Amino acid sequence: MSHPIRPRRRFGQNFLHDKAILSRIVAAIGPTGGDEVIEIGPGLGALTAPLLERLDHLQVVELDRDLIPGLRQLALPSKLTIHNADALRFDFAALAPSPHSLRIVGNLPYNISTPLLFHLLDQAHAVRDMHFLLQKEVVERMAAQPGDKRYGRLTVMLAAAAQAKQLFTVGPGAFRPAPKVESALVRVEPLATPIVPAELRGSFRKVVTQSFSNRRKTLRRALSGILTSAAIDATGINGSRRPEELSVRDFLVLAQAASRDTNENEHHHGTPAQT
Repeated sequence: MSHPIRPRRRFGQNFLHDKAILSRIVAAIGPTGGDEVIEIGPGLGALTAPLLERLDHLQVVELDRDLIPGLRQLALPSKLTIHNADALRFDFAALAPSPHSLRIVGNLPYNISTPLLFHLLDQAHAVRDMHFLLQKEVVERMAAQPGDKRYGRLTVMLAAAAQAKQLFTVGPGAFRPAPKVESALVRVEPLATPIVPAELRGSFRKVVTQSFSNRRKTLRRALSGILTSAAIDATGINGSRRPEELSVRDFLVLAQAASRDTNENEHHHGTPAQT
């Protein structure tokens, strides 16, 4: 059946229409009555409708205002709250009635998936779990292990705050229009206690980002300007290793060293002594 609303390229829209896949996604999420579920990018409501059947109340975040009237027809406002907003700027944590209570789901546009994951990780304290349909290649990067060529900045930043698990793959035919790549459903569960403490997040992000910007170089060369060879050696991590060989905790150790170096430099070059 054709639908009057055309998917828009600028919003990266690929509408999901395969009923069997939709049933598998809902089963994987396992929504029940009072769960605090937020769907990102509901589109034409293909996933929204089966979620509404299981939930007392659902909230959705949709950027395309042309889709809002159709979504309003799915349920009464008391059951469905629609936020016409950009998910990349949306304050999800503000909707959480308690810590680790939000369940976030969505068939995400591929062009915003990585920045959106980082935006949500900044609010992980409010999230119980996330289920997203994403480009399979992105899901493989999210769940990669050290030593894998797909292991990179996204993997490490995600693993510092959450666990990611690929659940199943979805072929292009399940969408309209059909994308040129395979998709996969991923479950992301924030850790009860993040591996990286809040005060080290900036240093950790800097070390991880610079390491993988120079991923073909050894650590010693990749982290030039952040850590000296001596500072890397002092951590017990071999400076001849490549970034993709390091675990999340290795990067945490390097971030601690970088943070110490910064603090010491600021101390040495701080306020001039009074004469």
